[in-house]
Amino acid sequence: MITLAGSHRRATCERAGRTHFTLSTMLRHLVFAAILKEASCVQPEAPPPKAAPLRELPWAQLNFLHTTDVHGWWGGHLQEASYSADWGDYVSFAKHLRDKADADGSDLLVIDTGDRVEGNAIYDSSKPRGKFTYEIAKEQHIDLISSGNHELYKADTAEGELLHTVPDFAGNYLASNLDIYNPKTGKLQPLAPRFKKFTTKNQGIRILAFGFIFDFTGNANNTVVQRVADTVKEEWFTEAITDRDIDLVIVFGHVDIRSDEYALLFKTLRTVYWDTPIQFFGGHSHIRDYKLFDAKSVALESGRYMETLGFMSIDGLSTGGSEKQAPAPQKSKITFSRRYIDNNLYSMHHHSGKDEKSFPTKHGLDASKAIGDARKSLDLSHKYGCAPHDYWVNRRPYPHNESIFTLLEEQLLPQSIASSPHLQSGSKALVITNTGGIRFDIFKGAFTKDTKFLVSPFTSALRYIPAVPYKAASQVIKLLNNEGPIVLEMMAQNAFMQPPEVHAARFRPHILQSHTHIPTKYHYDQSPLTAHDAELFPGYTTHDDVGTDGDDTIHTEIKFYNVPNCIQSTVGFKLDDEHEPETVDLVYNEFIQKWVLLALEYAGRRYADGDTRSWEGGKSFTDIMTDWVGEHWGGEC
Repeated sequence: MITLAGSHRRATCERAGRTHFTLSTMLRHLVFAAILKEASCVQPEAPPPKAAPLRELPWAQLNFLHTTDVHGWWGGHLQEASYSADWGDYVSFAKHLRDKADADGSDLLVIDTGDRVEGNAIYDSSKPRGKFTYEIAKEQHIDLISSGNHELYKADTAEGELLHTVPDFAGNYLASNLDIYNPKTGKLQPLAPRFKKFTTKNQGIRILAFGFIFDFTGNANNTVVQRVADTVKEEWFTEAITDRDIDLVIVFGHVDIRSDEYALLFKTLRTVYWDTPIQFFGGHSHIRDYKLFDAKSVALESGRYMETLGFMSIDGLSTGGSEKQAPAPQKSKITFSRRYIDNNLYSMHHHSGKDEKSFPTKHGLDASKAIGDARKSLDLSHKYGCAPHDYWVNRRPYPHNESIFTLLEEQLLPQSIASSPHLQSGSKALVITNTGGIRFDIFKGAFTKDTKFLVSPFTSALRYIPAVPYKAASQVIKLLNNEGPIVLEMMAQNAFMQPPEVHAARFRPHILQSHTHIPTKYHYDQSPLTAHDAELFPGYTTHDDVGTDGDDTIHTEIKFYNVPNCIQSTVGFKLDDEHEPETVDLVYNEFIQKWVLLALEYAGRRYADGDTRSWEGGKSFTDIMTDWVGEHWGGEC
């Protein structure tokens, strides 16, 4: 069933969206605003969600809420109405769904599959990093939780997982193929337990759970990621799957659901549990997706950046029984259902059956206050400049005057590098950076400290190799971007330079084309409300293995475009100059140094790490970008 969620009085902190309004829409939002003055807002800077037609949650016997790749967006999206709810709202939402499960005798499990860090100023600008993140994250009751790759890039971040997140979620944090050197003992140990067998609260559903990370190779040297293919041969794993007293196997983790790792895990488990349902939860790709393995096994992936709350349900499972319910056999048909919830209060109120008065819980409000206090203490609203218009990561083709990569290539990088004292002596340079280092769009208006870390959260600095023969240096960008030996080597190492959601298209080519659309007929008995009832506006229109009806909110389509691995700027000359330079300084983001050196070797010039130099004393790209914004986008918005 599809409904128009709620009434206009349902908006606790519903704030105006970034869209063009008709007069009637404007009047509706004036009504919203009048109500909101009497409401207790959580993150008051954020815009309110808009009324939209919603699909119901397919509530069933066993239900799940799933987050992944939060990347520190605890405060939600302060410039996007569809994703404006914060972590505190999610705490309240999960509480209401747990209460619903307790009331009707079903069960609810909450799952997070990693990459909670790096990508937002609440984490990246705090000192020490994680100062606020650990306290905020643990406010949610999470039943199964794992690490992502971003928890492992730096040794201190990995230690933070061991010392904070693992004990905060003791018994629920699993690490099936991840070890860490304990900083106190120096000994290698599992980051957390390898697996877990437990029963659900209300029905006694017996679950065997594993928590994995993909075959990651870029981790700091205080952690060890074991290949999944090796893990399934371990004695502990083969022994764990001898347990036949199981109603459901859950495999969750920071793994693309269409990856070789999950394909292998499904094959291995299915040979033992030939008739037992197997539920996968994934992450890492920053997209919404749902995969069918077979009639009794599916996988859910739930987006990124607190844009999506994944909902999953299963009906027909056998149970072990509880004090209130007798054991039950497995039904002849297992039914799996999914829903991708837009993370805003409009959706949350409707799906929880609450309104502006009954929705907030004290626990949720406390978590929201902690997020607001963290933002204030970090001065995240500090303004560096004003963006003249929107710049997109992949909502515009590249090149395009609204592509963030065209902005970098044609203005920010050449102007920043040209102002360096080193190049003022007449040297020429090629500047290369990977597109995956840019994590989010820039919206027209204030460019704040918050924006700075949303767009570029990483600490990578620029490095350079002086006086590289131009004929070799000019081949680097081609080798990094074209299909060839370097790209094949990156694939072998699970190392990629593009944004995750672009890289995900290797398994899903349709996501970078305009094949998805809002269908004219839905898989429901009731037709959707039309634009006459509520205006459709751009948002996710997901196409997965079972169709196009997975998103809870019905949107018009947003087109996404491919971008290259890397972009290149010239400084002191142009590519079409009649006379090319003999040598250039080759400047690049240090994150891609390994691949730059390999490309030069393929181009006939061998350089080692010791031949590279720090650019401008190790100044990060993030700070270079921020200085450029202050110089070129100054003034009032």
